[in-house]
Amino acid sequence: MDTLAEVATPLLSLSRHLPHSGGAAPFLPMSRAEMTALGWDACDIVLVTGDAYVDHPSFGMAIIGRLLEAQGFRVGIISQPDWQSAEPFKALGKPRLFFGVTGGNMDSMVNRYTADRRLRHDDAYTPGGEGGRRPDRSTIVYTQRCREAFKDVPIVLGGIEASLRRIAHYDYWSEKVRRSILADAKADLLIYGNAERAVVEVANRLAAGDAPRDLHSIRGVALFRRVPEHYTELHADDLDCADEGASRLPGATVIRLPAYEQAEVDREAYARASRVLHREANPGNARPLVQRHGDRDLWLNPPPIPLTTAEMDAVYDLPYARAPHPAYGDAKIPAWDMIKFSVTIMRGCFGGCTFCSITEHEGRVIQNRSEGSILREIEEIRDRTPGFTGVISDIGGPTANMYRMACKDPKIEAACRLPSCVFPDICPNLNTSHDDLIRLYRKVREVNGVKKVMVASGVRYDLAVKSPEYIKELVTHHVGGYLKIAPEHTERGPLDKMMKPGIGTYDRFKEMFEAAVKQAGKKYYLIPYFIAAHPGTTDEDMMNLALWLKKNRYRADQVQTFLPSPMATATAMYHTGLNPLRAVRRGASDKVTTVTGLRQRRLHKAFLRYHDPDNWPLLREALKEMGRADLIGPRPDQLVPAHQPPGTGKAAGTPRPTRRAVGTQRFTTKGTPLLRK
Repeated sequence: MDTLAEVATPLLSLSRHLPHSGGAAPFLPMSRAEMTALGWDACDIVLVTGDAYVDHPSFGMAIIGRLLEAQGFRVGIISQPDWQSAEPFKALGKPRLFFGVTGGNMDSMVNRYTADRRLRHDDAYTPGGEGGRRPDRSTIVYTQRCREAFKDVPIVLGGIEASLRRIAHYDYWSEKVRRSILADAKADLLIYGNAERAVVEVANRLAAGDAPRDLHSIRGVALFRRVPEHYTELHADDLDCADEGASRLPGATVIRLPAYEQAEVDREAYARASRVLHREANPGNARPLVQRHGDRDLWLNPPPIPLTTAEMDAVYDLPYARAPHPAYGDAKIPAWDMIKFSVTIMRGCFGGCTFCSITEHEGRVIQNRSEGSILREIEEIRDRTPGFTGVISDIGGPTANMYRMACKDPKIEAACRLPSCVFPDICPNLNTSHDDLIRLYRKVREVNGVKKVMVASGVRYDLAVKSPEYIKELVTHHVGGYLKIAPEHTERGPLDKMMKPGIGTYDRFKEMFEAAVKQAGKKYYLIPYFIAAHPGTTDEDMMNLALWLKKNRYRADQVQTFLPSPMATATAMYHTGLNPLRAVRRGASDKVTTVTGLRQRRLHKAFLRYHDPDNWPLLREALKEMGRADLIGPRPDQLVPAHQPPGTGKAAGTPRPTRRAVGTQRFTTKGTPLLRK
């Protein structure tokens, strides 16, 4: 980590190019009246977002806006504009430097549609939870309107929607491979991943007179440019051979991905591009990537260098109002209500789960805040957040228990291309100590006015079993009835494609958890999450999972069906039927069982809810087809009864969704299932 940090310019060290020195605004302005009150005649940068503006570090636009403000720039926010015309995009006038455009904290298609591609009627990031306040593919639509409003102002894309669509990608909602969002939006620049370093440098260099095309040296940036003559191109036809010979090549190298036009029609080419992208995700050794789109080359620089602890502290210590903008009045914003008493202590995840978007966006290197910064935020919550009753609702991040975990040797970390530090087994070079996290928990509990600190982020149980003391600490002080963990499946076939540990590891954690519960004199329960229809899953796998659930007396009230989210490795499996975790070679690639048909996806979901009478007709039919009619009957070891209660069995007749119905569940959230034991 220190090796990477040494080559990065400290986040807040760049010189300020602008005269703005009025201090932090109460809120970044969303209207001309607010600009006037601040003494501004214009904004330097206008950020356009699909979310309500909540000035809190859990919301991307607040972080970026406050960080740019700290650099001396005048930053305005256009939140959830009416996209039917360009007029709302003129509300703050012409920005002097650029528009920054994002779909919001979630991909807009994920936000707007269910797993069955049906339109949602609510939106957690909108006042009142109202649905329909953002368009499909918000980043593209907002960019078009910004261009109509002021055609000569540069446009920079960012946020998770841009990040996960930065190259040619399979789109679940249109069922086709789409171009890079940079091409479809016709923006000038795209910043992917955690954008702090890149956006600060972009802003300062544009302020200094550089054009967007001049910013090709910034990490974490994508743009259209020609490959310089002094670069050696490595073609991704056989990645492993290319890697083998790359170290012997002189000078700078760039890896050429299969062109969009090839990836669109050739599934092996798509799988190869996905494999290369994920292998070039380590900021310590990643090389630039280039992908042809028509007559232009899309150039992706290596990922951004992770923030140091001091830089993470600086980001989270910025002067956030820690509240929604006053323009929303008393309207409730569900996403804000969910996180206003929670604290983020780290970023990133080295788990590498193939269905998850964290790795593609935040990276595998854990970025940590200091104890002091975390404690200061808890005091801020206590002193400034209305309604605080002494309970911190969550202290965690993408996972609950990766705080301060890292590779023992920075040189090994910088050279590694493995997609996971914990699969198929925990790497011996990984420091899995929970001591720092346990010490943090104890200090947080000592903060005056704090009665309880919950851990609601998902616990990585294969790491937790390495620390009985952590499990004891967690159970004794930080669980409130239920603890969620995610074994995802019981069968080795789908687990290998997910890059998740076997169910035996869950069993060990469960045993340790229950022992700690008994010792603490509590009545707590585990909530395990499972995924239906993941690539690599057969009908028999789901049947075996259902039998395991019944044997262990679990009944899932809500379940998750696999969503092929943009750019995930599992999405490449879903689309291509190939396994990019292994070398992709013409005619010799590893095949993957995929579940794409509506009936089979519904069947896999029904197995997870084997106890629901509405699913019994479908399950009986499937069990007979599988030659397992012996599982139909009243015995405890049988899965579904032979009789059908009156008025049930409706699930089997669920109508097929219309072609326009698109969509799904959140990338890294498993919903809120309640499992009764």
